[in-house]
Amino acid sequence: MQISPLPIVALLISAAIALWGILDPQGLGAVSSNLVAAQFTSRGWFIMLEASGLLFVAIFLAFSRFGSIRLGPEGAEPEFSTPAWIAMLFAAGMGVGLLFYGTAEPLTHFSVLRQFSGDPIAAENALFVTYVNWGVHAWAIYGVVGLVIAYFAFRRGGSLLLSAPLRDVYGQHRWARALAWLFDLLSIVAIAVGLAGSLAMGVFQIQTGLAGLIGIPNSHSLTIGVFAAMCVAFFVPLQRELGEGMAKLSNLAMLIALSLMLFLLVFGPTSYLMNSIVSGVGRYTFNVLPAGFSTAAFFDGLLVDWFQGWTLNYLIWWLAWSPFVGIFIARISRGRTIRQFLTGVIIAPTLFSIFWFGIFGGIGFFDALRGDGQLMDVNTQSLDATTFALLQQFPLSSLTQAATIIAAFLFVVTSVVSAGFTLAMIGSGGDENPSPRIRSIWGLILAALGLAMIFVNDVAVVRSIIATSAIAFVFIVPILVVCLFRALNKEEPK
Repeated sequence: MQISPLPIVALLISAAIALWGILDPQGLGAVSSNLVAAQFTSRGWFIMLEASGLLFVAIFLAFSRFGSIRLGPEGAEPEFSTPAWIAMLFAAGMGVGLLFYGTAEPLTHFSVLRQFSGDPIAAENALFVTYVNWGVHAWAIYGVVGLVIAYFAFRRGGSLLLSAPLRDVYGQHRWARALAWLFDLLSIVAIAVGLAGSLAMGVFQIQTGLAGLIGIPNSHSLTIGVFAAMCVAFFVPLQRELGEGMAKLSNLAMLIALSLMLFLLVFGPTSYLMNSIVSGVGRYTFNVLPAGFSTAAFFDGLLVDWFQGWTLNYLIWWLAWSPFVGIFIARISRGRTIRQFLTGVIIAPTLFSIFWFGIFGGIGFFDALRGDGQLMDVNTQSLDATTFALLQQFPLSSLTQAATIIAAFLFVVTSVVSAGFTLAMIGSGGDENPSPRIRSIWGLILAALGLAMIFVNDVAVVRSIIATSAIAFVFIVPILVVCLFRALNKEEPK
């Protein structure tokens, strides 16, 4: 049997990055930070334009005649129920990031923006920016990439690979076949590096929560212990069928997250939080499209650095995750129409994010504007401690902190499991059910990369490393969209 060179080359590159990060984490971080800074300075405008363009593509497809096209043969039925489908795509797409940044991000924006306006306006703008970073633009990136993959796999009989659209539309050309191979290679590396960064951030937050909950030092040995437990936890579901492992874990994680959100809404300043959510939704709805074209071109260095470090970093972060989340969402979306797919992928997670940040961020603003500002002080010292500091201000804090730790743990595990499946699918040529052995090999690589990110020990640098892996996708994704429209134009009108 002939072995494809693609998985071997991808494994070698991923292993080399992991080894570099373990042996010289500062060197890896410095190179990544410099590359990302150069990218943002020269092409920040293009990243914003692309994210907005993908959102307009999604809106057009959902409301056009193409919206009724089914991702699969006519009459095909979805494999998963709608609630299970949404829980899985959401856990794979953002999961632990919500727990990590729920209060920390709005307060960080607030600390910058209050230098240029009064505190109430700064809080309002900080919540809006958070919504922009986590809302429809992010999910449009995921949704369009996932749609392209699902359409060519299930409608046109291709594979669940990023290269399938190029092979289908331009496969007669030698350059297209070479470029398709490169697409798959880059997608594997981006998925592995992006997921490893999420794993590291999950470890940072879980260890901080555990240290505070059980009263032990936040030490290096605790970091290794949490990391080892996480590795054991994700290797078990990697051996099982996707519906058995991933679906159950993601449903449990989402249930815990939803319960935490409702608990804080009920026991927190409910009226204040609902007022902030309602005004935030209105502001976001009427300003989100113009915000997608904002580039901070006329502001000073502080605001430019803040814009690049958050909004631009997020957009390229979502691009880094788009092969992973896109392939995974495609894998679980057979049988849905384009309209159902885009509506579910973009609207449902965005609404959840709005409520999540409205509640967690709203409590942070309440403390900063009407309280003693303790959360601001904690956030300045450690982003991963902010959520736990918030929970300590409420009843049953030990229980809610434990629930947060469990949810973060499950979100990371489900992300690694879905990434393991996705990487194994790509490496095996698009096999929807790759063997447990291949999935386990990728689980080991993800663990090694995660350990490298932990050794970096700086969330900002970890984000730069993730962004570095996505630079190529700034140019790949538009090519995929062109392939999709060329194929859709051949569909018979209904």
